[in-house]
Amino acid sequence: MKKAQIVIGLGFGDEGKGITTDFLAQQNPESVVIRFSGGQQAAHTVMIEDKKHIHSSFASGALRGLPSYFTEHCTIHPVFLLNERKELIEKNGNIELHIHPLAKVTTPFDVWQNRTNAKNLEHGTCGKGVGATMKRHESPYKLFAADLIAPREMLIEKLKGIAYYYGFMDDDQLEETLHIFLNAVDQIDWKIDDYTYLNSFENLIFEGSQGILLDMDHGVFPNVTYANTTSKNAYGICRLLKIEDIEMYYVTRIYSTRHGNGWMSNEKELMLKNNEEETCVFNDYQKELRFGDLDYDLLNYALLLDGAYVAATKKNLIVTCLDQTDEQFKTENLKVKFDTVYGSYSPFSKDFKQIF
Repeated sequence: MKKAQIVIGLGFGDEGKGITTDFLAQQNPESVVIRFSGGQQAAHTVMIEDKKHIHSSFASGALRGLPSYFTEHCTIHPVFLLNERKELIEKNGNIELHIHPLAKVTTPFDVWQNRTNAKNLEHGTCGKGVGATMKRHESPYKLFAADLIAPREMLIEKLKGIAYYYGFMDDDQLEETLHIFLNAVDQIDWKIDDYTYLNSFENLIFEGSQGILLDMDHGVFPNVTYANTTSKNAYGICRLLKIEDIEMYYVTRIYSTRHGNGWMSNEKELMLKNNEEETCVFNDYQKELRFGDLDYDLLNYALLLDGAYVAATKKNLIVTCLDQTDEQFKTENLKVKFDTVYGSYSPFSKDFKQIF
């Protein structure tokens, strides 16, 4: 009987979804890891002994040797993907990546738009073109994963149309940009497969992106992501594949974080320890990583929302970064009943400990 394990962040992202996914990959080495939201803006960090990798264009089972699958709800950028692929090869990770034909393709023109548009910069952006890609797909100027293996002349015309859509009109720069993009496309052995590919696995690990509080339907607009970060997409795929055994892994740090602009409760400066391996540091687009005390009311809110989207047979809670502050996690403040509560005492723990 097929089983699905779904990893969801309960905050604004940066909760520890990568190490939770790696934890499940270690327990279930014959699985496939499925990304069902977001894309190349993810920064899911996994450390195995002396090897460390930040997963963006591959799912967080890749360093441990599991194949990745990106659904139609995700974005991919061939240049970013190629660069990460080279890194994984050097670390002996698994570069097997299957992509749904309708996954959305980010182009250099989307990245340019994300990084130069004043409104994007005001609201906050990762600078990886994901938001621009999703917005562009509401127009006629679409580009899907299937287009990457279409006749080259057709692909070029679609790319030129996207450049025109954004007003990217410098002919010399256009040709150079197209050359770099197409060169990356040519170096990748594209595996474009629909959901029937997943039928060959008995265990599916669904890896979420960002967190429920950034969901496009439930976050505080306009500082939201252009994606459903709840279990909505993952559960839809489970129903399509007729999977009824669904186990949830909800993830939060022992404190709150938010990267970029927007509302945040309980925000304050925290004195943290053992956080030398923090991945989410300052960048020109998201700015500083912000901190605050854990808000149990928001945790309950996020759990209530996600419960409206998925019917789970078992619910687990993962609490990460327990050794970075003296604060204690208070399970009695949660209204949702969990089967197990796990704790991680390091950003990249190999094993989780029960803290019930």
